[in-house]
Amino acid sequence: MSSTDDEELGAVKDWWDRNGKPLLTGALLAAAVVLGWQAWQKYEAKQSQGASSLYQALLETSLTPTGQPDTTKVAELSGKLKSEYGGSAYAQYGSLFVAKVAVDSDKLDDAAAELKTVLDKPADDTLAEIARQRLARVLAAQNKAEDALKLLDGDADKAFLASREELKGDLLVQLGRANDAHGAYEKAKAALSDDAAVGGLQIKLDDLAKGDA
Repeated sequence: MSSTDDEELGAVKDWWDRNGKPLLTGALLAAAVVLGWQAWQKYEAKQSQGASSLYQALLETSLTPTGQPDTTKVAELSGKLKSEYGGSAYAQYGSLFVAKVAVDSDKLDDAAAELKTVLDKPADDTLAEIARQRLARVLAAQNKAEDALKLLDGDADKAFLASREELKGDLLVQLGRANDAHGAYEKAKAALSDDAAVGGLQIKLDDLAKGDA
């Protein structure tokens, strides 16, 4: 081998030491990242599928001859949702269902506790608002309208503004504050289309105007 060949071989080895190994390491790292991401996506999809199946089974507990949910099955499935998929949207929608079952059974304290767990750490804004409004209604049923009203302080997302203001109106009527209730109902009506505003909300406004509320 000539000196020129030795020099070329040395240059190649020198280039590899400076560039080849880092490139190989980077390629291996990139491959590991891609494979890791694909594995995570598969895991997430499997988790979502599992949570979805449990949630569906929870809803199906009401498919009884009487239409009343099997409370034992509800407790079993909701417990499994919380233990295996706690904090997920499916687990929290499951809690909303459990709270509804509790209300239907006149177990308002249990319903309030279930809704508070969702409101403390909601999976998303929609769940937060649904839990907030349902908890307010449970508190109202417990003759805690003032506490319920405080729960509705602050701004609401536009999508929930009408329902929140209508709920405020209901609470204010319960507290005997007719003028404030009228204002809340008017805000609710303004947040709806003309067609949507016709119905129960308009009846409430008419009743207040007649002094029947």
